[in-house]
Amino acid sequence: MSELIELTSGERSALDQLEERQRHVRRGAVLQRENEAGGELFILRKGVMMSYVLLDDGSRQILRFHFPGDMLGVSSAIYREATETLAALSDCVVCPFDRAVLSRIMVEHPRLAAMILVYSQIERVALTDRLAALGRTSAKARVAALLLELRNRLRATDKCIANVFPLGLTQEEIGDATGLTAVHVNRMLRQLEEDGLIAREAGKVSLLDERALARAANYVNRYEGLDLDWLPRATG
Repeated sequence: MSELIELTSGERSALDQLEERQRHVRRGAVLQRENEAGGELFILRKGVMMSYVLLDDGSRQILRFHFPGDMLGVSSAIYREATETLAALSDCVVCPFDRAVLSRIMVEHPRLAAMILVYSQIERVALTDRLAALGRTSAKARVAALLLELRNRLRATDKCIANVFPLGLTQEEIGDATGLTAVHVNRMLRQLEEDGLIAREAGKVSLLDERALARAANYVNRYEGLDLDWLPRATG
């Protein structure tokens, strides 16, 4: 949140309380399973996770990739059962907290409550973009948009990242996020390389022509162009 607003000492203290406990989650492990009861939310402290749902045919649709600083399980907080599965794509550290703590933060720190709403809406709009892309854009555009989104999310917490970043995903996982088969993903990655838009080496992706890649992907960075003048005034 400090990337978007200047937090007060009271707000920082309230957020620190959410990270008092830590839980290690091994790569491939499930943290929360769809349709199971659960009253916890999580702050992702380290690693990369994904949220997904299983379809009737047994296939998997990845909804979001999650990075350090993300609050996980917010969508499930208003239901008796989890609406999605949370699984670790790498060795992770999460900080669990009871959703009742979220209620206290909303009462005592309305600006933090507003920021949780802000991030929820950013995620909703980004997911809407990808939903539109699944039905209206080419396979190459979908893969290109996902690469840009991954780089931008990684750069939010690591300012050293420029146009080279670790991919950290299998082609099957990219396919499950973009509605493509792993074979089709491989073909699209090679096509992006042949077009001179990206390069791949040792598990890393280089964005060679970011503007052209964004045009090809019809990509909009939803973490830019925000208007937060309406936020409640800071207190404490």
